[in-house]
Amino acid sequence: MKAYVFPGQGAQFVGMGKDLYDNNTLAKEMFEKANEILGFRITDLMFAGTDEDLRQTKVTQPAIFLHSVILAKTLGDQFQPDMTAGHSLGEFSALVAAGALSFEDGLVLVSKRAMAMQKACEATPSTMAAVLALPDATVEEIFYEPCHPYTWSLLSSLPQLSTSDGDLYSIPGTPPSLYAPIKGDAFALRSDYAMQIDFEEEAPAFKVTDTHWAKTWLLHPDAPTVHKPEVIENLHEKIGSKMGFTHITE
Repeated sequence: MKAYVFPGQGAQFVGMGKDLYDNNTLAKEMFEKANEILGFRITDLMFAGTDEDLRQTKVTQPAIFLHSVILAKTLGDQFQPDMTAGHSLGEFSALVAAGALSFEDGLVLVSKRAMAMQKACEATPSTMAAVLALPDATVEEIFYEPCHPYTWSLLSSLPQLSTSDGDLYSIPGTPPSLYAPIKGDAFALRSDYAMQIDFEEEAPAFKVTDTHWAKTWLLHPDAPTVHKPEVIENLHEKIGSKMGFTHITE
């Protein structure tokens, strides 16, 4: 079985798609069609813009969509997936690549989606972070052997860990305000294990292993002994039984 999985926001880079444009007639036609539909030359930003240009949501999303879909289309008969899928924005790329949605309709939808999100970003300044270039072993260690109480909360809320009656752990509190100065641990209000010092002073990074550090006062030698929630004990077995795999990088 062959599956093609398309990326979401964060996969952009300056120069994306330029080789396709320069060396493939179909790709060039599709890129120019996209410029026409969007009402501006997105190719200029993709091929020779700046990182800042590409970080704008209204540019990022259609740029990644175009790169993904046009690359798939230029593969011709070599593109014979048994299934397609995508992460977030990549779902639109997957639908178009599979022929379930036209290129034009897909691009219009992605553009409208991006503009709506851009307006939200401008109304409330925010950012997005992603785990990039970490060794698989490091990611797995943090996932299966978490040491920060907020990570415990995030993992406890995984849908795969819901009980037979549908109950699912709900993270307490609300995200920290981006407008108010943050004192102590920004996520103390969202932790069931917060101590007074968490509201007063930011914790240093404590070494867990050579590849794993965690900023939590619970790792201080004088902190009380607290064990991670039972629901995230033996995650390998629980994730494996629910999802059919034990390595998150599979």
